[in-house]
Amino acid sequence: MSRALMLQGTGSNVGKSMLVAGLCRAAVRLGLSVAPFKPQNMSNNAAVTSDGGEIGRAQALQAVACGLPAHTDMNPVLLKPETDVGSQVVVQGKRLTTVKAREYAALKPQLMASVLDSFERLKSRHDLVLVEGAGSPAEVNLRPGDIANMGFARAGNVPVVLAGDIDRGGVIAQIVGTQEVIDPKDADMIAGFLINRFRGDPRLFDDGYALISDHTGWRGFGVVPWFDDAWKLPAEDALDIRTRAGAGGLHVVCLKLSRIANFDDLDPLAQEPDVRVTMLHAGQPLPGDTDLVIIPGSKSTRADMRFVRAQGWDGDIAAHVRRGGHVLGICGGYQMMGHFIDDPDGIEGAAGREAGLGLLDVETQMTGDKRLTETSARHVPSGQSIFGYEIHKGRTTGPDCARPFARIAGKDDGAISADGRIQGSYLHGMFRDDAFRRSWLADFAVHSESEYGATVEATLDALADHLEAHLDIDALLACAR
Repeated sequence: MSRALMLQGTGSNVGKSMLVAGLCRAAVRLGLSVAPFKPQNMSNNAAVTSDGGEIGRAQALQAVACGLPAHTDMNPVLLKPETDVGSQVVVQGKRLTTVKAREYAALKPQLMASVLDSFERLKSRHDLVLVEGAGSPAEVNLRPGDIANMGFARAGNVPVVLAGDIDRGGVIAQIVGTQEVIDPKDADMIAGFLINRFRGDPRLFDDGYALISDHTGWRGFGVVPWFDDAWKLPAEDALDIRTRAGAGGLHVVCLKLSRIANFDDLDPLAQEPDVRVTMLHAGQPLPGDTDLVIIPGSKSTRADMRFVRAQGWDGDIAAHVRRGGHVLGICGGYQMMGHFIDDPDGIEGAAGREAGLGLLDVETQMTGDKRLTETSARHVPSGQSIFGYEIHKGRTTGPDCARPFARIAGKDDGAISADGRIQGSYLHGMFRDDAFRRSWLADFAVHSESEYGATVEATLDALADHLEAHLDIDALLACAR
């Protein structure tokens, strides 16, 4: 009989995604067929799935922990912010609509059917479904129509374990306060709690742990110390990309765009011992020792082109190129590198035309059709094969496309400047391919022996070991029903 258990947090970014990934791997090692599930996620860092849709990157990592290909049922509702007040709504892998925040509340009740549909399909195929909540159930102002936390738990009859983040401070109030403000029937769904990200000796928190249990009546499943190797796993938020200090190695600087999307291209580079990856935040100038600028994907290319100008990065990049520096644009970043980005039909907002950086002799026109697929390609300059994915709208043409970056299914992709220092491509995930990454880095005189996929697998095993050492896994999984 299939069972399910849900992990909710006392707030955003308390480590739910990583905890679920580690629990998935631990449960698989017990001989169970396990699948991850998140009813609703909000992220522009999407993964392309085996069934031709898109889900949040965290659920794709959890699928890896389960030994499964990513599937749209694992994250049936994905919100992709396009502005500060509006998001694209992706349901079971496909775009449904774009709504403002206030409009989404009215949409949620009809989305519950899709959420439960995907959940039941996963349950029918696996012994255990491990569910991740979103934000916090203590956000009781969002409880009406909720599909992400207690609304789903009640509808799916799924027990909940509540995770608190002690590194933030105030974890006792986080957990006790959650019980205080939520509906009593919601509180009845909570089987217990755990403490995450403890630094130092966990026994020092024994009194606090007992106090939480005494006040709530919930049992505790353990205290999880800080997991030092978390940075080796794919980051869901661009803020989690590790910036390594030091003066040595190839210095790669990535622009932290306001609508940065699909920045998983950086994860394999961040693991390279001879590569420094710096995320450049708003208001920061481009460092003078930058070797390569990466302009990443964007959920709103024209708006982010204006953002780049507002930071003065257009001038910084121009100076970097004059000094002999290199630039790589990926997807939306590639589109920004041309002369213009045309959006006559208002695909990404108000109709209009935006001047680009003029680094490549190309232009882009936004189109309504979306390219969304895993793909195999051949890197034209090196001849290396690449396995990656495409997730973009728009068509880019121009003289520099005569020097393509790659060949995909018999068609040219991207463009390269005559001197080879400026390159653009629609291909995401290229650096996960060890052979291609080694070849590409060799052009910068960087020797690489890293194995990205093997490192991720080893880190998931280490994470499972870590949780098994500090949580009562058997008791926790026994709560599932």
